[in-house]
Amino acid sequence: MQLTTTLLPGLIQAIAETIEKNAEEVTALDQAIGDGDHVINLQRGIHALMAQSTELGKLDWPVAWQKIGMTLMTTMGGASGSLYGTLFIAMSKAAHGRSLNQSTFAEVFSQGVTAVKQRGKADAGEKTMLDVLIPAAESLKQAAANSAALPEVLEKVAHAAVTGMESTCDMLATKGRASFLGERTRGHIDAGAKTAQLIICTITDVLASHSATPP
Repeated sequence: MQLTTTLLPGLIQAIAETIEKNAEEVTALDQAIGDGDHVINLQRGIHALMAQSTELGKLDWPVAWQKIGMTLMTTMGGASGSLYGTLFIAMSKAAHGRSLNQSTFAEVFSQGVTAVKQRGKADAGEKTMLDVLIPAAESLKQAAANSAALPEVLEKVAHAAVTGMESTCDMLATKGRASFLGERTRGHIDAGAKTAQLIICTITDVLASHSATPP
């Protein structure tokens, strides 16, 4: 299976549909311990990407990721826009001039996640999207080291994302508005972690569907 940017229009559309389908649930999570505007901000960025999706599908990966990052950073607003923008811009820089395969993509994504950690001054265990992104990145690196087949890689990454999202329920929030609520944040899944999981699982589902389709 050739993973080219021609997949981007379909991926962006699938992500838009997934977020819309889960918007009410995620907004309820966000209203419990956050500002309640996470989904609206995220959808603003996704809709901006949808308007560019045909163009994105004609670019190479580093250029596409740079454009995605800049678009999210300028249209989403809030902390999520800055963090997602940072993720894709860092991935673009890490991928520049390199041939992308399973091993190099795992490294590129890991560098993107590291940039998010630095930008947000956060790490795993603080009830943020990083509790999904970090285990997903680690799962990719382990799969690459083991030369796992694509279907197995996708399954493991999706599992890591779901497990990471669920783990935020019992965590104490230490970042953002939720941090002011102290112990009240326990017992709630983080909205940013939930949407990160939804996005990753949508991507793995789409890629699994493509890899199972005969050429």
